[in-house]
Amino acid sequence: MESASAVTTQIGGVTLYLAHPDTLSVRWVGQEETLKQLLAAWTVIHEQDLPMTPRLLGKPGVGKTTLAYAAGQVIEREIYIFQATMDTRPEDLLITPVVDGQGAIRYVASPLVTAMIRGGVAILDEGNRMSEKSWASLAPLLDDRRYIESIVAGIKVPAHENFRIVTTMNDDASTFELPEYIHSRLQPQIQIDFPDHDEEKRILAANLPFGDDEILEYVTRFLQSAHVADERYSARDGVNVARYAMKLLTAGSIDLLQAVQSSVSQVLGDDALRYLK
Repeated sequence: MESASAVTTQIGGVTLYLAHPDTLSVRWVGQEETLKQLLAAWTVIHEQDLPMTPRLLGKPGVGKTTLAYAAGQVIEREIYIFQATMDTRPEDLLITPVVDGQGAIRYVASPLVTAMIRGGVAILDEGNRMSEKSWASLAPLLDDRRYIESIVAGIKVPAHENFRIVTTMNDDASTFELPEYIHSRLQPQIQIDFPDHDEEKRILAANLPFGDDEILEYVTRFLQSAHVADERYSARDGVNVARYAMKLLTAGSIDLLQAVQSSVSQVLGDDALRYLK
């Protein structure tokens, strides 16, 4: 049963209100091998085979979510993004009871469970920010059982055969260690590194198609120098630096290099200026 405002389905006599898919205007640029690796993990090669549950690991801002979304576009599925946090509870991941305006309880499926039901792609973003208790609720989904059990709604939800899932994970100190029984289910691990000079400039140009080429070149060289020093400045930071530099150049009586220097300082701090050549 569908309406303009809500999509519902019945499972085990329970009406579930489904989430809407996410629509992003993103494009994966460069690093084609990592895209192929993710698509390979999702491929089913035999009737007795199952898709794998990969995890994308890398520093913040290297494009993990963009890669996952691009892979969902390649296989032409609806894409649902669930943002994990330290406060994520099992019911947030699965099915949440909500009291409507008439005092009745509605059971609302998360984006992840909606993807399971509709045969879409679920992106569990920054999954290693979640606690073990939340991960435990997904254990039967991440192996060959491919279902979840909602204690709140009292139902078991099997995954559609077209359902695919990927989790992104930041490689930093602000995350939880995964329990071994979850770690073994999230395979393969696909590492995403910072791009090389040409790829990084293409990323900036794709995000700033109106960008001044000289500014984009300055910012690309800045990022490449920072990568060599193992700084965590990402293409996302570069987009912000380049965008603000162009605005400063348009609005003020300063030259191009001054605009870039000022932008780097204001966006990333004075310490970042050491990488601006």
